[in-house]
Amino acid sequence: MGGPPRTPAAVARVRSAAEIATALAAAQEAGLPVAVRAGGHHQSRHALVDGGLVLDLRLLDGVEIDAAAGVGRAQGGALAGPYTAAAGEHGLATGFGDTGSVGVAGITLGGGIGYLSRRYGLTVDNLLGAEVVLADGRVVRADADENPDLYWALRGGGGNFGVVTRLDLRLHEVGTVTGGMMMWEPSPEGLATILRTLAEGPEELSGMVNVMLAPPAPMVPEELRGKPVLMALLCHSGSDAAATLAPLRELKPLLDGVAELPYPGLFGGGGPAPGGIGDLRTGFLGEGTWSPDEAWATAAIEAVSAAPGPAAVNIRPMGGAIARVDAAATAFAHRDPAFMVSVGGNALASDGLPAAQEWTATAADALGVEGRGYVNFMGTATQDDVRNAYPEPTLARLREIKRTYDPENTFASTHNILP
Repeated sequence: MGGPPRTPAAVARVRSAAEIATALAAAQEAGLPVAVRAGGHHQSRHALVDGGLVLDLRLLDGVEIDAAAGVGRAQGGALAGPYTAAAGEHGLATGFGDTGSVGVAGITLGGGIGYLSRRYGLTVDNLLGAEVVLADGRVVRADADENPDLYWALRGGGGNFGVVTRLDLRLHEVGTVTGGMMMWEPSPEGLATILRTLAEGPEELSGMVNVMLAPPAPMVPEELRGKPVLMALLCHSGSDAAATLAPLRELKPLLDGVAELPYPGLFGGGGPAPGGIGDLRTGFLGEGTWSPDEAWATAAIEAVSAAPGPAAVNIRPMGGAIARVDAAATAFAHRDPAFMVSVGGNALASDGLPAAQEWTATAADALGVEGRGYVNFMGTATQDDVRNAYPEPTLARLREIKRTYDPENTFASTHNILP
């Protein structure tokens, strides 16, 4: 994770909504700031707060799959990997991201873009309801009928409004998929073709493309490690995957690990969040089926080639079911863009952080990654970041709801919506 170190005064490993309410009351009486740790995955270190109380939800990690009702229930500390594995036993899935160690609550509250988003929508589009402990200790239900304003805000507004202790999520039939990793030598023509294939492909095809320095991973040939490559993580959840993926295979990948497998096979089983220090900027590009041209692709490859340390440009296609939801329907309002692009530079030690930050800023500017951000993928959490993440009408409504449910701004260790 990035960001400066933070040292809490105390950590409460809570096991129930009642214990959360008790811990909140104690923190407020002592005048301590509060942070909530679920997956602990966010780059901005939302899970920690200097001199304050951390509510650690990791003991609240239960998952229940109601296959007959088509509903998955996850406690506030559950991770995406175990949830996906449990749902997969029934041939079902809820779309999260692409990493098993991410917290279900965290990814959901920010939006949730991943392997099933173009077919079934963002994770927030599949949130049916939530149990929330408010700052005053009340435990409330938020769904389309009860506290609908809070329900709207939870679908993209982050952890600003309370401690989410349970999420009810829609399940979809997803059994065997065609997915995995492909890797190519870097070329502007190849990158443009890959992105166009994803943008114009069927909604059953989703994934992400990284322009990156090849990691020292076992599946990566030693001669490629540390050199720029194009790497895609793909998921085709429908039929006729071979024809859809043919343009990618015609580019003669260096590695082709795409094959039929159960959907949970695309995820790990959970485990610790990734480490490291660095900087991350994210934004949205284009509309509809627009895709970056070769000039943009050249700039992305050149930027990564010049990075002072580990770096990547991460590109995720949107569209499909994401775009069919009205921008005002949820607090996640970025429905029209064709791609989400993240630019991240990392350092192996703290003395390399300034160079990583400088590279990230320069590369993001060169690629037009500015203006609109995705709170789950923003490396900082300033008020400028908040204004970039939410269009003004959305932000105004979020502030109004914040005044209703957290007027004292107890939940400020996040991309903070000020009351």
